[in-house]
Parts: sequence; structure tokens; C-alpha cells
Amino acid sequence: MIRATTIFVCLVGSALAQDASVLILKTRIPLPNVDGRMDHFSADVKGQRLFVSALGNNTVEVLDLQSGKRVRTLPGLAEPQGLFYDDAAHRLYAANGVDGATKVFDGATFQLVDTVKFSDDADNIRYDARSRGVVVGYGGEKALRGRPQGTGALGILDSGGKLIREIVVDAHPESFQLEKAGTRVFVNVPDKQEVQVADFIKGTILARWPTTTAKTCFPMALDEAHHRLFIGCRMAARLLAIDTESGKLVDSVEIVPDTDDLFYDAALGRIYIIGGGGFVDVIQQKDPDHYQRIEQIQTAPGARTGLFVPERKQLFVAVPHRGAQSAEVRVYESRGAK
Repeated sequence: MIRATTIFVCLVGSALAQDASVLILKTRIPLPNVDGRMDHFSADVKGQRLFVSALGNNTVEVLDLQSGKRVRTLPGLAEPQGLFYDDAAHRLYAANGVDGATKVFDGATFQLVDTVKFSDDADNIRYDARSRGVVVGYGGEKALRGRPQGTGALGILDSGGKLIREIVVDAHPESFQLEKAGTRVFVNVPDKQEVQVADFIKGTILARWPTTTAKTCFPMALDEAHHRLFIGCRMAARLLAIDTESGKLVDSVEIVPDTDDLFYDAALGRIYIIGGGGFVDVIQQKDPDHYQRIEQIQTAPGARTGLFVPERKQLFVAVPHRGAQSAEVRVYESRGAK
């Protein structure tokens, strides 16, 4: 009788813990025959589709979120990294690391409609609301049009996919964020251990903010309303919160190791940090200068990329194939105050 009571209490406690969680695992979308490292995502919110860069598999996987199934594989890519789906033009952009090419696909047929060739290591992609074009971070190995070897850049494409100008940075750009109300772009340049701030219109570097308190900083998110920039670092594993008015560090929080994606949930004042150490950290913004981890969700080893889609209140996490661990995308639902 005691044993039965103990089991019942444990089950109830587990259920209550699940109910109290701010991130709830809703479903898993299997990715059979997908091997290797996974990289960044994009979403077609209206069409209820998710696009996943299967970097090690040299494919982009297309998922139907309504059915919870993979519906298409785009093969023949060269380590796809950044993705962006333009729902206005119905185009899918895929940046490739090996050859520097950004492939542009028709969003309905997935036929290749254009290729924009960069020097090397085309990586993160962002949307520019002003020009209705996209911005691709690239470079870091080969010389860029007579510039010193190791130089990186942001390539700005117009709405038709044509390269119209570039913003040069001192090394390969990792994650970057564009202001909506202002004209600045913030760029993580880990090889230089700094954030480089540029005027997006003029293409000039305005400031360099050192990230010496933690190194190897890759993902980035922007809270423009509170003038805060969030940087995910690996050595040591910390989240840096930077005042975008002064460039000063306002807070630093220990986080999951090996992060490659983080996202700011403006509605709930939260930061979701995905780390290859096998967890998602949920950081709560107490006020613009103070941040606290309120939850750590166990995922899987190597699961360090994903996407938060605020319209769906869902966080997607890529789990790579490792031994008995199958490749899949885990879908988490965000909830209100804990």
C-alpha cells in the first residue's frame, strides 16, 4: 500500500511539474535518413511550414506543421546554414557554407530560380523591411574583392535577389540583428571577440564593443524597445546583455554550453537559449538590467539550433542523429508566467 501511494505521489508530482513548466514539449517530427549537424531554420507562418538546414546532410528539410510530417527534401546543397522564407515573394533563400552560394527556390514548386554567389561561408540570413530584401553574412576565409584575407561582410540583396551593396566587417560575421526603428546593424564577430556596429544605410562601422568577459560568441537577439542586445557565448557559457545606447555590459548569466541559437520573446520578456549541451535555458527579463534563468529544459546532445515563432508561441529545436539518437525536430509551446 505504501509503495502504491509513493508511486501515485510521484506521478502527480511529475504531472504538476509539467504543468508548471514554461516550455511544454508538444510533439516530435521525425527526420529519417538525415545525418550530421543541423543548422538554422525559417518558417512560412501562413503556410504552416518549417524549413530546416540539415547542414551535414547537404539538404533542406521541409516540414508541414499541420500534419507534423516532413513533406519534402531539397538535396544537392553544400552545407546549408542560414535560411529565410520570404512570404511576400514566395521565395526560400538557403545560404551554403562550402561554396558561398545562396540558392533561391520557388516557395511552391521548390524549383531553383536563382543563385547569388558570395566568396565563401555564406551563413546567417536576415530580412530587411526597408528594402524588402535579404541580408546574408559571409566571408572569413578568401579575400573579398581586393580586401585583406579573412575579411567578412554582409551582402544586401534587393527584393529581386540582386546584390546591391555590402557592409564590410573585420572577420566572418556570425549572427547579426537589424534595428527596425533605427539604421544600425549589430554583428557578432567572434574571431575579433567583439560586436561590430554598422550604419546599415551608409555601410560604415560606427563602433566596436569588446566581448572579453566571455568569448566565442555566436547567437544574438535584439530587444529594441528596451535598447538591449543579447549575446550567447561558449567560453565561458554565458548570456551577455548589452545596452545598445552605450555599448556597456549590464548583466551576464550562466547558460547551457555550446549555444548556436537564442531568441527573445517580447510578449513574455523571455530569452530562449538552445545549447548543444542538451538543454534549452529560459531566461526571464526582470527589468532591462537584470536577467534570471527560470527553467532549464532537457533536450538532447548536439541539439543547439532551432527557431522561435512568436505567431505560434512555439520553439522548435533540431535534434541531430547521433548513434541511437534519431534526427528530429522537437516542438515546444511557450506558456505564461511561472
